[in-house]
Amino acid sequence: MDAGGGLSGLGARSTFGGIVIGPILGVETSCDETSAAVLGPGGEILGLVIHSQDVHHVYGGIVPELAARDHLRRITLVVDAALGQADVKRKELAAVAVTAAPGLIGALLVGYTWARAQAFGLGIPLIPVHHMEAHLFGPVLENPEAVPPFVALLVSGGHTLLVWVPVWGRYELIGETRDDAVGEAFDKVGKLLGLPYPGGPEIEALARQGDPLRFAFPRPMLKRSQSEDDPDFFDFSFSGLKTAVAQTVAPLEENGTLESERMHLAAGFQEAAVDVLVGKTLRAVRAVGCTRVLVGGGVSANKFLRDRLVHALGRDGTLFYSSPRLAMDNGAMVARAGQFRADRLQESVQEVSARAPIPGSTAWQGSLRSGGAGPRRPTSIKEGH
Repeated sequence: MDAGGGLSGLGARSTFGGIVIGPILGVETSCDETSAAVLGPGGEILGLVIHSQDVHHVYGGIVPELAARDHLRRITLVVDAALGQADVKRKELAAVAVTAAPGLIGALLVGYTWARAQAFGLGIPLIPVHHMEAHLFGPVLENPEAVPPFVALLVSGGHTLLVWVPVWGRYELIGETRDDAVGEAFDKVGKLLGLPYPGGPEIEALARQGDPLRFAFPRPMLKRSQSEDDPDFFDFSFSGLKTAVAQTVAPLEENGTLESERMHLAAGFQEAAVDVLVGKTLRAVRAVGCTRVLVGGGVSANKFLRDRLVHALGRDGTLFYSSPRLAMDNGAMVARAGQFRADRLQESVQEVSARAPIPGSTAWQGSLRSGGAGPRRPTSIKEGH
């Protein structure tokens, strides 16, 4: 579906230097959160409402049709609540930003169609936003120093990406998952352990009581003998780790000892997954020569992951991340990305799509696999766990 129809009319009246003059509404419906936020011209959050759908807990995962229907029921109420918090009337809005890709197509269409109708009716610009670019802007909402250059680790239920961000709008993909996203692996392992959905927070809480060394789980694609010319060097894979947990759980269920071992299984799985995330991130840090790291997406709320990254980066490194509320899908990050995209409409998301690259993204130019010599690497960062 073409997303360009609402882009016309974005001129000096409503923008200046890429920042919308006047409040901007952000709408997020890419998965199972219906969220709306109102941001002021300087990026300050004036109002933010997040409705998390709980119907999916019954099924242990997202049911796309149910997600879309719930967005349709909630979106007007959620937007009105955000506007009420901000004490902003609809006629005072300068623009509407909305997640257009990627995500569940039915859910995306609900939010996009609603936002487009509002923008058209109000005579203001519609700014389609890429969901993962919005996650990059999430930490900026709370920390103005969370700006490029940095290596971004984007971790969620649908994505696991390593991106070099030298400047806003330029995104060089260093590595990505070959199969399951890490958030999906957390959810599926949580289901194997009999934990409520979503599994990520439940596993993190349970793992605090467990021994991560009791069960030896693999660290996929993290061999120390690898070098940058190895195609697996920066990429991720979590399907094998998930399978290893499943194969360990099965006999424990059969002999009735799963309950006593759940905390140790959770700790072992989390340790293995985080080892991979931290190890791959440090490889990227060393390769690009920048010790500034931003972690975004729902899995970035995992404190064990953040603590491990801080420890691994050491005194010479800096880690940027959002508070747990802004790490989850939310309208504020969409609005902030929309502010950035306001004067870059030709580079914005052009269609509503379940899959789409971040506008401005390319393959990492420093990769030895593409024939480059690779940039300078700092010696202060050590790889390992």
